[in-house]
Amino acid sequence: QVQVVESGGGLVQSGGSLRLSCAASGSIFSINATAWYRWPPGKQRELVAAITSGGRTAYADSVKGRFIISRDNTKNTVYLQMNSLKPEDTAVYYCNVDIDQYGLGHSPHYWGQGTQVTVSS
Repeated sequence: QVQVVESGGGLVQSGGSLRLSCAASGSIFSINATAWYRWPPGKQRELVAAITSGGRTAYADSVKGRFIISRDNTKNTVYLQMNSLKPEDTAVYYCNVDIDQYGLGHSPHYWGQGTQVTVSS
């Protein structure tokens, strides 16, 4: 079975940095697009950043210039480097991974359990 696990969250002061990791394991033929979402308390879920299998990236306007998404295909891992963190970035961050398990071009979405990021003023 496929498992997705996020890590790297924690408590950081405003202006600090964190690097989140999202590791996929299990029955995997290939990983296509991946993305990071966040869900702040009392707010809607937000797409933070996305990256294709070819390395093309996209970012939410709120994090452009501060966050960097990347991936290591060898390790089946995607990263989110977060710099210049603000209190508004406080949220549970989730990794979404499109995984083709059988090489048939069918890639369902798999979610991790989330990792908490808290930015203090």
